Amino acid sequence: MSTPTGPVRIDVEPVTGEPRLRADAARNRARLLEAAALLVDEHGAANLTMDAVASAACVGKGTVFRRFGDRTGLLLALLDRSEERLQAAYLTGPPPLGPGAGAAERLHAFGPAVLRHEHGYRDLYLAAETDPDRRYAVPGQRLRQTHLVVLLREAGAGGDLTLHAVTLMGYLEIGLVNHLRTTRGMSQKRLEAGWHDLVGRLLGTIR
Repeated sequence: MSTPTGPVRIDVEPVTGEPRLRADAARNRARLLEAAALLVDEHGAANLTMDAVASAACVGKGTVFRRFGDRTGLLLALLDRSEERLQAAYLTGPPPLGPGAGAAERLHAFGPAVLRHEHGYRDLYLAAETDPDRRYAVPGQRLRQTHLVVLLREAGAGGDLTLHAVTLMGYLEIGLVNHLRTTRGMSQKRLEAGWHDLVGRLLGTIR
């Protein structure tokens, strides 16, 4: 499997890959998302329903389904704004997460940043995990993988960089992290240390 060999430009993308909308459609979508976000704040992401969003936004349920497809589509759309902030942090933000630090240092910073970010939006991420195949295919996840491949290559890692990136992303998978934190009682500090150990072994700095 080939990996990029030249300079790679990575653009910030929405998690859902939503196409550009007309102004009126964009306003309606924003209104539905605001209603959904308020319901999540009040009742939790696990209790969000398309009926409740339609009622809160004073539209028919069919309108919500046409805009988002299904409940998972709505949840992924809610994750757009938070995902875009994370993307901006690792693509254009200050070092060591963003440009300006070496590739190895940025790799080490990436895992803790994602762990903290997804913990902050844990309920929403977990609610959207009902269709993992779909979750892995969204642009936000592909962007994370591409970013890791680029950093691994720049840091001089060997082997199949795409599969190494998938391995690193698996370590950050929200369902696993939630299990380790809530059921196994592992601390944030321990999870971050595990990330640094894994990155070090991939880069050959830890044997």
